[in-house]
Amino acid sequence: MSFLKTLKVAWEGLMMNKARSLLTTLGVIIGVAAVIVMLAVSAGAEAEIADQINALGANLIMIMPSFTRGGFGPGAMPATLVYDDLAEIESRMTNILGVSAEQTTTQDVKAADGSLSDVSIVGTTPGFTAVREYKVAAGRFIIATDNENAAKVAVLGYDVATELFGSAEAAIGQWVKVGDAKCTVVGVMASKGVVGNTDYDSRIYIPITLVFKKFTWARFGGDRLSVVYVSAASKDAMGSVMAELKTVVMKILGTTATAPGFSLTTQESIITAQASTTETFRNLLGWVAAISLVVGGIGIMNIMLVSVSERTREIGLRQALGARPRDVQLQFLLEAFVLSLLGGLAGIAVGVGGSLLFDALGTMRTEIVAASIPLSFGASAAVGIFFGYYPATKAAQLDPIVALRHE
Repeated sequence: MSFLKTLKVAWEGLMMNKARSLLTTLGVIIGVAAVIVMLAVSAGAEAEIADQINALGANLIMIMPSFTRGGFGPGAMPATLVYDDLAEIESRMTNILGVSAEQTTTQDVKAADGSLSDVSIVGTTPGFTAVREYKVAAGRFIIATDNENAAKVAVLGYDVATELFGSAEAAIGQWVKVGDAKCTVVGVMASKGVVGNTDYDSRIYIPITLVFKKFTWARFGGDRLSVVYVSAASKDAMGSVMAELKTVVMKILGTTATAPGFSLTTQESIITAQASTTETFRNLLGWVAAISLVVGGIGIMNIMLVSVSERTREIGLRQALGARPRDVQLQFLLEAFVLSLLGGLAGIAVGVGGSLLFDALGTMRTEIVAASIPLSFGASAAVGIFFGYYPATKAAQLDPIVALRHE
């Protein structure tokens, strides 16, 4: 019997029990959809992490302390940079766009006609806008003399300005009371929105020296910096800038290459570290999806065994009319294969649609992984062949005489 005729017979066999065939494919549909959706969730999580890190700025290098200089006991000092070191780093470095540092606090903010509670206050330096690629919409940003004099000036985030004063332009020259410090508004930042978990438009920027002087940090940390940001001029310059930066900072701290007292971290290294963390999560999701496919395959095998039992007399009649055992085996194998393929196609539609729906309506970001579509479809086909082989072989091994006598 030709392959096409066998396929036609297999299809007719499936159509005799449409409802059962449809229910049988549900396991494969769920498994394939699970593969696509779960990989999309994993890819979305990785992309979200990457976006949060890249939102810090372009070609960023972070200088962070890694140990305590001077040993333990009285007089031990953290090997950290202080505010005055920023100017020295900037003057010695080449191929950079800027150097910046930040110190944050949370304060209530009052203005003439309104107030806001628990506003994020960022003490920073003039290099902030270059390092973070963040533009000023009106007025100006913090300048060097502001930090030299711990000037009581403030640059408002776009939403803060509009909520307190109605517009960015109207805020310039007004005053805001940040905690106990009454500051003059000298600028308003352009709208940037929420990036990651940070709402840039709801923050206020003031000189970092004012934070050291007026707020709680000064009582504990003085003017020491927990992290310093350096922006390389280009991605190609990252390697040379890091090498030069390491030398410059060791000279400032008085440390050596064997124990520098700090570490240099780039956005790419953070993303790589986060990716390795999420890999375990992705593997777990993959195993869950694979189990769903296996369950779907077991469902196909179970239904095919029932089908062989129900159609024993039909099998005997076909053999009596000249069908060979391999023709019978191929027929039932094709039935299982067609079920899995139909389930795979439907599962792809459900998986892609579900991923897009979660991304549009939910809080979880998803990104469809192109490779997951052929991967899941191929897996569904393999499941059909693997779990359909045993029932097909059992059908082919039936004795025609015994099969014809079957009631």
